[in-house]
Amino acid sequence: MSRPARPRREAFPRNEAATASVDNITQSILVLRGYRVLLDRDLATIYGTTTGRLNEAVKRNAARFPKDFMFRLTAEESEHLKSHFAISSWEP
Repeated sequence: MSRPARPRREAFPRNEAATASVDNITQSILVLRGYRVLLDRDLATIYGTTTGRLNEAVKRNAARFPKDFMFRLTAEESEHLKSHFAISSWEP
């Protein structure tokens, strides 16, 4: 007697509350080093998961992604983005 098949676990479980509109995605696109990119936190929101979980899944499945799929920000780039977001979200 065989056991019933287990349902396949998704790498990024669907979160009904996390719906991403095209406008939200478009506004999240940044240009860094001449590439149009999305930050890991924005991708995690799109997929309805945490940033940590997204990064774990990418590391676990690194062979499935092209070599230029992701890169780490330099300290200077990171500081620039932090100041950019701080200024753009400032409300008087």
